[in-house]
Amino acid sequence: MSRAVLRLTPYKISEDRTSMPTYGAVCVRGDDADCGAESGQHVDTKPVDQWMARHTAQTGHDRYQQVFLSYATVALKDGPSLEAVKRS
Repeated sequence: MSRAVLRLTPYKISEDRTSMPTYGAVCVRGDDADCGAESGQHVDTKPVDQWMARHTAQTGHDRYQQVFLSYATVALKDGPSLEAVKRS
């Protein structure tokens, strides 16, 4: 039997409000394989929606992976660390 000690430290994960999120799309429809065409990254969803509509009109492709990217910050929470002990 072994004994393991696991120490958990509380962290707070927050949206980084100093940066703008970005939106995009990738076409995942094609005849033999995914098309792979990309909308590019935008700070608004409207250009992405317009790109998907144009791409569908031009190719007939109708399935997309929507992409949302944002930044996060991680900081220790206030207060003492938590400690959990696991025994096997």
